[in-house]
Amino acid sequence: MDRVMKIASERAVVVFTLSSCCMCHTVTRLFADLGVNALVHELDSDPRGKDMERALLKALGGGRGPAVPAVFIGGKLVGGTNRVMSLHLSGELVPMLKNAGALWL
Repeated sequence: MDRVMKIASERAVVVFTLSSCCMCHTVTRLFADLGVNALVHELDSDPRGKDMERALLKALGGGRGPAVPAVFIGGKLVGGTNRVMSLHLSGELVPMLKNAGALWL
């Protein structure tokens, strides 16, 4: 989890993904459409990706859902697709992104 947290602290928004995951694409596209320059870290392109995926799965609740996408905002784990979309639909995502410095307007 140390490597995950190090990467998660590199930018205001970090999304851990797999290149073949359609929901990962959906979440990263949402951020792009909002004007957020998220760091997208594809676990299947990282030699230590499997270990990181296991750590993310444990951090997300240990097996109740997929490990990706795993979204960090302001260095804190927000959750996966359901959580990000719920925040967006409730109007809570944009203020969270502004507070993290990911959006200026």
